[in-house]
Amino acid sequence: MDTAALITWVVTALGGSYLLGIWIRRDGIRQQRSGTSRLPAPAVFGHFALAAIGLVVWIICVVADKSALAWTSFGPLPPVALLGFVMPARWVPVHRGRATAGPAPAAATTPGAEGAVPAERHFPLAVVLVHGLLAVATLVLVLLTTLGIGGG
Repeated sequence: MDTAALITWVVTALGGSYLLGIWIRRDGIRQQRSGTSRLPAPAVFGHFALAAIGLVVWIICVVADKSALAWTSFGPLPPVALLGFVMPARWVPVHRGRATAGPAPAAATTPGAEGAVPAERHFPLAVVLVHGLLAVATLVLVLLTTLGIGGG
């Protein structure tokens, strides 16, 4: 089960990295300072950093067969999950705004343009949903493995 957790965690991290890349490329850092983006940079980067730290420790745990590290790798997951629930809650109104507003004018998608669209509006719904579902699966698999349930 530890390998299944590793695979789901890596795929989840790839999806999250893709979303982070979109947010950064679309000027989310500057936009959150100006209030255009609804995702606070500390939440975005905290979510990423804690998940990455946990993943690195989990990789060491699995590769080196160091089961003592299992709780250390699980430790960051509850705060990662909390941040992971907060961000979609703030993203949903932005996503719904796109659905009701239609496509944005070209000038509004230019970083720094007046009336710029929030960076997170460019997140593909499928990637957000798959990232969230895999994150829940990862948390459950890591917890079960750490508890010794379902084999190592």
